[in-house]
Amino acid sequence: MEVPEGVVHAIVGLQGPGVAPVLCCAPTPAGLALQLQRSAVFERVLCSVAAYAAPAAPTGPTPRVVLHCPALRGSPSTLRLSQLRAVLVADHLARILQAHKVSVRRVPAVRDPHMPTFLRQLRVDWPEVSEKPSTEALRNRAIAELSPAREAGALPPGTLGRVCLKELMEERGRTAGYDPSVDSCLVTEDLLSLLAELQEAVQAGAEGSSLGLAAAPDAGADSYVVLHVVSCEEEFQQQKLDLLWWKLDHQAPLTQKHLVCGPVKVTGAPSTLTAPEYYELRHAQVCKVSSLKHGKDLEQDPAWMEIFRVLSVATIKFEMLSTAPQSQLLLALADSSISTKGSKSGTFVMYNCARLATLFEGYTCSVEQGLYPTFPPVSSLDFSLLRDEGEWLLLFNSILPFPDLLRQTAALPLPCPTPGLHVAARTETVCKFLVQLSMDFSSYYNRVHILGEPRPHLFGQMFARLQLLRAVRDVLHTGLAMLGLPPLSHI
Repeated sequence: MEVPEGVVHAIVGLQGPGVAPVLCCAPTPAGLALQLQRSAVFERVLCSVAAYAAPAAPTGPTPRVVLHCPALRGSPSTLRLSQLRAVLVADHLARILQAHKVSVRRVPAVRDPHMPTFLRQLRVDWPEVSEKPSTEALRNRAIAELSPAREAGALPPGTLGRVCLKELMEERGRTAGYDPSVDSCLVTEDLLSLLAELQEAVQAGAEGSSLGLAAAPDAGADSYVVLHVVSCEEEFQQQKLDLLWWKLDHQAPLTQKHLVCGPVKVTGAPSTLTAPEYYELRHAQVCKVSSLKHGKDLEQDPAWMEIFRVLSVATIKFEMLSTAPQSQLLLALADSSISTKGSKSGTFVMYNCARLATLFEGYTCSVEQGLYPTFPPVSSLDFSLLRDEGEWLLLFNSILPFPDLLRQTAALPLPCPTPGLHVAARTETVCKFLVQLSMDFSSYYNRVHILGEPRPHLFGQMFARLQLLRAVRDVLHTGLAMLGLPPLSHI
């Protein structure tokens, strides 16, 4: 198929953020072949690192999201690995969305006294309960809708009664993709309390604007997307809760979506492993591997213990988030899976983060010793000196596409236009990106000596390379922040 000449000229003349300068464009049997002006691409990107190492600003009103994770209604001791997966997916989504100025309300506020400590340990940002919202209106409506009990012993203790959902299922649920076997729901005080929290989160839209979030102008409930992030075991009960909310609250948002996390299977540990036991296992393995690496026991050093805690959480988050959430996850819990040499682990990413920190610390020390001059203005650097293919890979595969990668990840869980109940979210994208970035950097760093001999004729190339690695560092730090992980200065 012949490409019109006008299209060829238009592509060559394209300009704008994220658009690489085109040297030439020629038609081939397979399509258009583009050759980029590498030095011009380096200059455009590396002179504007901040624009590529941070999420792009929204171009219009952003949606408002109520992010509900029912796994957080219990205690850590009963939290299954599939529920932990849902918690980490929800936390990651919240960070991505908020980085794009989306108003996010997290529900439920945790009530178990041990859960806040466990979530802080995992570096999960989730609200704690202050006071329970009133359930009086919902309770009165529920009592009015209760099905008559044929016998007093038919209901479990603590249950107000059973509400029939068949009519609502036929009107709305069946076409939306709900399980047709959903016909009723047992109403308890706990369920009413959760519904009141969801109700309150939707009604608190004005608070998002006071926090500086760019919310949509319509403050009605239907301007919200309610996204329920659930484990596969919890989804059926959540479907009942959706319908019950519609039944008891005529102002409940019309858009409720489910992100269902697949099951978690483990090898090398009991199948009944709980979330706290999983953390303790990984933490013990990190301490053991680090002690063997350094040849001494570091567990008495507070600074190293903090590093071990970060590495443990990084291991867990990369394990839990590197697979698409809808798919089954297989966890291999042997010691070898947390080595810094394994190129797909969270510890490998953190190790390369520390290598970057050490590099820049080494440059700063050398400047203080008078070996190198201070860093010149970026506009004066000669980026034509970046000729190594590894340098181009870092720029083209990691720095240049990073803002668009974050934008796509933030857009995926906002399913207003999509029909059906279920949505997919590619929460594995950031983890896989950071792993690939770390692999490309590690390969380059192992081959190329960045801080060379302190000779003036070599400084130009050294500064160009350092500016490239500054951009790599900033992108890596932003990606880690989307996972709630701090950068490490050494391992």
